[in-house]
Amino acid sequence: MTTTPHQPAPGRLALSEIRGPVLHPGDEGYAEEVTGFNLAALHTPDVVVGATCPEDIAVALRWASDTGTPVAVQATGHGANFPIAEGLLISTTRMTDVRIDPAARAATVAAGARWRHVLEAAAPHGLAPLNGSSTDAGVVGYTLGGGLPVLGRTYGYAADLVRSFELITPDGTLREVTADSEPELFWALRGGKGNVGVVTSLTFDLLPLTSVVGGGIYCPGEHAEALLKAWAEWAEQVPDEMCSSFGLLRLPPIPQIPEPLRGGFWARVVLAWTGEPAAGESLLTPIRAAAPVVVDTVEEMPYAAMDRIYMDPHDPLPATESCLLLRGLPPEARATFLAQVGPGASDCPLLMVELRHMGGALSRPAATEDAICARDAEYLLEAVAVLPVPEAVAPVQEAVTSLYAAMAPYGTGHTMVNLHGTPHDEPDRARAWTAEVYDRLRHDKALYDPANVLRYGHTVSPEETSGPAPG
Repeated sequence: MTTTPHQPAPGRLALSEIRGPVLHPGDEGYAEEVTGFNLAALHTPDVVVGATCPEDIAVALRWASDTGTPVAVQATGHGANFPIAEGLLISTTRMTDVRIDPAARAATVAAGARWRHVLEAAAPHGLAPLNGSSTDAGVVGYTLGGGLPVLGRTYGYAADLVRSFELITPDGTLREVTADSEPELFWALRGGKGNVGVVTSLTFDLLPLTSVVGGGIYCPGEHAEALLKAWAEWAEQVPDEMCSSFGLLRLPPIPQIPEPLRGGFWARVVLAWTGEPAAGESLLTPIRAAAPVVVDTVEEMPYAAMDRIYMDPHDPLPATESCLLLRGLPPEARATFLAQVGPGASDCPLLMVELRHMGGALSRPAATEDAICARDAEYLLEAVAVLPVPEAVAPVQEAVTSLYAAMAPYGTGHTMVNLHGTPHDEPDRARAWTAEVYDRLRHDKALYDPANVLRYGHTVSPEETSGPAPG
């Protein structure tokens, strides 16, 4: 059913009708309102709206459409990949409501909710969502990009569990989107990112899961080759209940990092196991025997404590990330990887380079067709760097370009939209999808946002236009 919320008269500048704060540069609270987790993307929009409800978002979108103002949306800023220098920013940080239906095993989550809000609400009922490595990240942006969970090999993508969306299209129309009521929008919102509107809430399935075995096994970085070989051969044999990644970390000597990891170069295997705990521990024998283990945090833990697995940073920082999907990880690919970022690359400026084991449920088609284009990948290669000063940007870009060029022969040619990094021209943006899916997204963009109001972030241009997408 399609309904229309309170709408201002056409052409009227109606931001005064918004219940939340409407701030401009120089206003008290403006800087706090526009700042998200990634401090490398410091936004300076002409106006920021602190939305408190769907009606605020509807009014803001109608105003933007009436005035030709481009729009960006931010919940937590974990996915911010470049700064917004003009236009309208809609901040959804006040919209954090989470409702759990234990009988239906479902959660309904507002636009600005973080995964930790869902975990806190679901855990008392013995239920769990498909969150990523940091529960501080926002639910909506993560899910719109498909959502790659810690437990992805076991349960699939977070978008696979979505039942419905509440969406406001750029004309200010509120739509209830399900596979039956709005099948094309339902397709585009699961993996197509924020191209067709602003999601004000979504409802998704929860899992009857209370605990996992998880953590990290850390070895000195000089043993990276032995640990990578053992992990790659082991990963080919483990059941879908085992979700893992191999990573190299060059950690700075800062107090936020615990000893003995602080300031060191480490090779690690991170894992989460959803089967019987003793069986999971038994499976880890080859990994623990591959190289000297300095830190081993693997333990059975409540699902709500899953941040302990990857130990992602909680404090905002200036960072950049990017990825490449891989078809496989044969010995020659591992050798290439280590030549680029292993022990011999002592001047590597990347904080973390990780190989995530895909496959399992991540390779199976969704019950309802979606826009996720990573189901043919066996591994995901991700690079993360911190940018403490502007001078750090150039060496990081050089290292990332060199790494992905070297690994391209083993790649699918595609990325995942949430981890793609800064989107550049049209061909670069298109790498997050297959050509067929990208063309379909452009068609949907032309239907629901023909003026390209939602042009910031990893968006596509409407079908009728050509050339790179603005922003």
